[in-house]
Amino acid sequence: MEIITIDTRETEKLGEKIGKLLNSGDVICLDGDLGAGKTTLTKSIARGLEVEEYVTSPTFTIVNEYDGRLHVNHFDVYRIADIDEMYDIGYEEYIYSESVSIIEWASNIGEILPDQRIEIYIETIDANSRKFNIKLIGERYKYLEEELRKI
Repeated sequence: MEIITIDTRETEKLGEKIGKLLNSGDVICLDGDLGAGKTTLTKSIARGLEVEEYVTSPTFTIVNEYDGRLHVNHFDVYRIADIDEMYDIGYEEYIYSESVSIIEWASNIGEILPDQRIEIYIETIDANSRKFNIKLIGERYKYLEEELRKI
């Protein structure tokens, strides 16, 4: 599925819509070039999950946690040099919990991603426009397909 936004406001609306649709235990995997909008999308997904805290990218801490309608684990694995680092922080306890997990640079840890997940690849079209290629992997996410097509 492909969704194009023409500005940051539309990107934020997309993220909020996704956040409102998410359920306990959902995993969102984000990829795209530097500056494509992974953190912008994450912030708006968190808003859709009713997170009131200011969401920042956990570039150096690897994971930040937030409370909203559901607990949110926000990973940034850009600097992960070895998969063992993920196990050292208790990755499986986060990812296989009742929390929603959002993983920026998810392809860096592709070999340990769960079998069922939402993959979103963000492409920069121009300074304001973005293309979101969304793959819903696994039966768990069938409910999302129809709702996302309405956007």
